Amino acid sequence: MQESLMKYNGKIDFIDLKVVDINGRLRHVMLPGDRLDDSIFAEGIGFDASNFGYATVEDSDMIMVPDPDTAFVDPFYEATTLSFLCDVIKTSDGKPFMQYPRNVLKSAVGKLRTVGAAEALFGPELEFHIFEGVSYDVSASGAGYRVEVSEGYWNSGTLSKETRVDQKSGYHRCPPADSMAEFRNEVVLTLKKLGIPVKYHHHEVSSAQHEIEFLFQKAVSSADSIVISKYVLQNLAYRHGLTVTFMPKPLFAEAGNGMHVHQFLRDGSGRNLFSGDEYCGLSSMALSYTAGILFHSLSGSLLAFGNPSTNSYRRLVPGFEAPICAVFARGNRSAAVRIPGYVKDPAKARIEYRTLDASCNAYYGIAAMLCAGIDGVKEKMNPSEMGFGPIESNIYNLSEEEKKGIRFFPSDLKAAINGLAEDNDYLKGTFPEDLISRWTSLKEKEIKYVNSVPSPAEFKLYYDL
Repeated sequence: MQESLMKYNGKIDFIDLKVVDINGRLRHVMLPGDRLDDSIFAEGIGFDASNFGYATVEDSDMIMVPDPDTAFVDPFYEATTLSFLCDVIKTSDGKPFMQYPRNVLKSAVGKLRTVGAAEALFGPELEFHIFEGVSYDVSASGAGYRVEVSEGYWNSGTLSKETRVDQKSGYHRCPPADSMAEFRNEVVLTLKKLGIPVKYHHHEVSSAQHEIEFLFQKAVSSADSIVISKYVLQNLAYRHGLTVTFMPKPLFAEAGNGMHVHQFLRDGSGRNLFSGDEYCGLSSMALSYTAGILFHSLSGSLLAFGNPSTNSYRRLVPGFEAPICAVFARGNRSAAVRIPGYVKDPAKARIEYRTLDASCNAYYGIAAMLCAGIDGVKEKMNPSEMGFGPIESNIYNLSEEEKKGIRFFPSDLKAAINGLAEDNDYLKGTFPEDLISRWTSLKEKEIKYVNSVPSPAEFKLYYDL
């Protein structure tokens, strides 16, 4: 057993092994604590992967193997429980199952050497809503949802001005309007105890909307942190009688939840490969990486993994700082790729991709984004020559003449999935063809279901025609 785990020997009641399904939701199995020995890391635990969405029934026996570097004492069990994130291997040959999300991201990281990089660093911003209650239903006789938001501006008749958050006015609000500041404090303290590096947290633009931003980590660790952070948020909310959602657009006419991701590449000596003498202190590699991300977003292919829900495209609409077009620029929050204007240290040079949202499977989303950037570097793409900018002005304030030449991303999930079918060469060697096929089939079923359900908005528009 690894020396770092010896301190837990004989001191834990249970072992909790966590894996993610194809959508990114955590699943788990629990073992008695006395099973903590070398055999669990050598042999793992068998499970039925067909129930998790990424294996067929006839070839579904897989093995989850805990990663000792992910160990943490789980704060949500009364009994002392040591939790691990797991990798998944095949029973047939003991090799990694390459459709498993964590393995896909590891494969994407392996591509870095093809462009002279050793590691990719990511700093995600996780946006979410906290509600006091939620109800929803879809049936033959009706469909609808309702959320309980005490600080919502629509409750103005029962709220004082001090505790009300007016429409689109919540950004960095202080208590008492920021009624969940103490809850976020508790979340962050819990995350820090689990070894997840938090940069800061604050109230976001929408009523009941919040953000936790993370410090830079290597690719797999960063995705791990997203997964565990969602787990912590959901469990702490449950303890407080609250509910958390990472849906991109849970409230009509309010800002949606993105998952902006700051990122850069380093070589084996730790040198920031995105630092240079080109636009905004970036290197030609950084600009090519940016072009790759924008190019594969424009086709819809990257969005198919990074914005994989029908709800994602209710966020990607004009008027809410939503990044909906293939543009990059310094400090421009309407651009899909922003170069943070406040970064002055060359060692911290980076780009921020603002289109992703947290309905994505973090491993697939980051892997697809990394593959897109690497493809841009390998193909020596130039974002300016490709018409991606830079555009320093707010996209939505441009005249119609100035907007000519700006290209917009797909506006619905079906278009993104169609783009994935046409543009997936850059994913080869990382995303198996079977996974792309399985993902496409899953998303097409979701699209068909959502499109078949009459909405309240349609009743409002068409009932009396």
